[in-house]
Amino acid sequence: MSPKTSERGGRGGVVTPARVVVVLLAVLALIFVFENTRTTRIRLLIPEVTMPLWTALLATGLIGALCGAYFMKRRN
Repeated sequence: MSPKTSERGGRGGVVTPARVVVVLLAVLALIFVFENTRTTRIRLLIPEVTMPLWTALLATGLIGALCGAYFMKRRN
């Protein structure tokens, strides 16, 4: 077996620097979200709702992750 291939079909190792950075950023984002637990007013176009800030931050992060995944999939 050559050094450029692996047992997983040539995709490289399970732990790569890029994956470590992504996991670290995800953990930091979750810490940031759950540190902000106070209630806040949020206005989305017309309705105004009161909710915990962590819920709004988590929802925004998930929407951003989904958009990023969608555009990366279209790019390939």
